[in-house]
Amino acid sequence: MASAAEQMAANMSWGAFGKAKELRARILFTIGLLIIYRVGTYIPVPGIDADALRAFVDQASAGLGGVLNMFTGGAIGRMGVFALGIMPYISASIIVQLMAAMVPQLEQLKKEGEAGRRKLNQYTRYGTIALATLQGYGLAISLQSGSGGGVPLVPDPGWFFIASCVITLVGGTMFLMWLGEQITARGIGNGISLIIFVGIVAELPAALAQFFESGRTGALSTPVILGVTLMLIGTLIFVVFMERSLRKIHIQYPRRQVGMKVYDGGSSHLPVKVNPAGVIPAIFASSLLLLPTTISTFSGGDQAGPIMSTLLAYFGPGQPLYLLFFAGMIIFFTYFYTFNVSFKPDDVADNLKNQNGFIPGIRPGRRTAEYLEYVVNRVLVLGSAYLALVCLIPEMVRNELAITAYFGGTSILIIVSVGMDTIQQVQSHLLAHQYEGLIEKSQLRGRKRGARNKGTARR
Repeated sequence: MASAAEQMAANMSWGAFGKAKELRARILFTIGLLIIYRVGTYIPVPGIDADALRAFVDQASAGLGGVLNMFTGGAIGRMGVFALGIMPYISASIIVQLMAAMVPQLEQLKKEGEAGRRKLNQYTRYGTIALATLQGYGLAISLQSGSGGGVPLVPDPGWFFIASCVITLVGGTMFLMWLGEQITARGIGNGISLIIFVGIVAELPAALAQFFESGRTGALSTPVILGVTLMLIGTLIFVVFMERSLRKIHIQYPRRQVGMKVYDGGSSHLPVKVNPAGVIPAIFASSLLLLPTTISTFSGGDQAGPIMSTLLAYFGPGQPLYLLFFAGMIIFFTYFYTFNVSFKPDDVADNLKNQNGFIPGIRPGRRTAEYLEYVVNRVLVLGSAYLALVCLIPEMVRNELAITAYFGGTSILIIVSVGMDTIQQVQSHLLAHQYEGLIEKSQLRGRKRGARNKGTARR
């Protein structure tokens, strides 16, 4: 049976949306920052031959370059100031969270509340600068040795180009990080996920046009076009179904006495999503796979060196080791992110104990935490397998048919998950606005009744 909050969310109208001024301001603020991000993807890094870069991107778009282009919203294909995208920040977040789980000093910071969280965020920013500088320097060196259509990508190579390229790319990544934090704090939803989401959606129409054009020219047959279309629709439906799936844990609240009144006990349920980590494991796994291979895309296979060539041969998109590593990282980050960020059994058990709630048949405290951990572990077997399946099957089909990276499982998962999360954020703001309106009405009614009682007393 639907809860009161769910019924209220289902009965929302555009009239309620029009009255929520704070929500409108948040949405407009988010749209404004995302427009700035999209404009930045078209501002080129200085010192690069545009025609040679275009020829090079056309050659690399079918392979790893297409994947990089997807995660940077097309910025790396145009070598915009946001060419590194938000991936250095995500990689730094992975490193800090892994170290926080292993280093006692950092683990203590996590328990210090807001002050500790700010300190960890500061370490993440420092790590972002370091990773972006390394990647920017490697990309600048690779650009100098790369060429497109027989024309060098950099007409005037040297230390001046390297310095300007590194400063521009690092500045773009730090600006994107700031945009993401502002969207999270003053806008709607997770800013980092929204940036990746908008980058994929903005380039999707061109990818669809290219896909159907390949069918018109005969590069892909009509059955293949129909099969890929049905696969995409089926994947979308499956992702929506799994993202809305829950495991409900029954919670009982005992009778309580407040003053001379005795309130009856109630019951509720604790929802545990099949995929509590959302789209984060897929993004984390993709960022780790793209981290060592970003440079090799621009340096070319002949100039990448024996080590990088071997890595690309075994860990290139579609290769067995690539798919195995991708699935392993998705499963690992699903468990890691769930138990360290999105659902902490110890914290949930403490909150239930403080609210006098308990699970029938389970003692409050440590036993409840152990039971919650047991349930979540079993749920995550299905959740992590679902994430790996959604990311791998379209990826294998995409590489087999050499179609655009925007039809991969990761892009579909990001579009659906972030879209649903954004809608839920909007609904939560509308619910808060409606509750405030109900409280104001009740206060006004109370004042009117008080005034009537006073008038009656005077008579």
